[in-house]
Amino acid sequence: MATAGLRVAPRLDLDQGTYTTRSQERRWLARLWPSLVFYARILSITFRSSAKAKRGIYDDAAWSAGSLETVRALEEVGVQIQITGLDHVAAIEGPCVLIGNHMSILETYVLPVLLVPFMPITFVVKQSLMEYPLFGHVMRSRDPITVGRTNPRDDLKSVLNGGVERLAKGISIVIFPQSTRTAAFNPKAFNTIGLKLAKRASVPVIPFALKTDAWGNGRLHKDFGRIDPSKTVHIAFAPPLRIADRGSEEHGAIVQFISTQLTQWGGSVETDLPGGPLPAHGAQRPAGGTPE
Repeated sequence: MATAGLRVAPRLDLDQGTYTTRSQERRWLARLWPSLVFYARILSITFRSSAKAKRGIYDDAAWSAGSLETVRALEEVGVQIQITGLDHVAAIEGPCVLIGNHMSILETYVLPVLLVPFMPITFVVKQSLMEYPLFGHVMRSRDPITVGRTNPRDDLKSVLNGGVERLAKGISIVIFPQSTRTAAFNPKAFNTIGLKLAKRASVPVIPFALKTDAWGNGRLHKDFGRIDPSKTVHIAFAPPLRIADRGSEEHGAIVQFISTQLTQWGGSVETDLPGGPLPAHGAQRPAGGTPE
């Protein structure tokens, strides 16, 4: 995977770590058929990115540029995007593990332009994504950690070994501790694999919450659902945490942060939440001790 800094990665225009879509006039075709217009654009982005990846010239700057183009494609069909807490990402020194909920494929496309300008990253992804036409070439070029989702013991070993190796190289890891994308957040399905990795590698965790159902999950193919401009895309990053002991307190705080954000955004959260609250991303929470 290319290292950040060889070329300047494109980024969003931020205001103190926040971003909000500016109002713009939609073309008549985008108003009538937002899904059609968006998917024509996203297929073009993916095709061009795949071609570069196959030629070995798809670096972090190209990844961020394609991600930024995806943001613009969403905005052009009327989807509003609100990002908060990126000042926490910008301020962190060294690699980290970023842990959040997983709602749609949108975050796979959009997170790079939010994170790559500040740190080299890769994802923990399902092995099956590596076999996708076009998109598979892009993912393989990012040197992700792959899991099969059939054997939890093997997945844990892959994440810990592969994660520690990449973190030692200065590459941060984005992980979604759920078995699948879901519109409703289920805390009981949100495992601690990311916390285990952070503790093993002695790096901090940055929690994030997102609501990305504007790009819906499809019935025939999960990646090709309806684009709904009436739904705002929300992504929020919290202050970094250090993992103490077994990480139970930190796990509960991350779950609470995600649940609180989703509730504020009008999302769906299942009940019975563990742990105590994580502060709003403008406040700093104690790191929780030095990891072992």
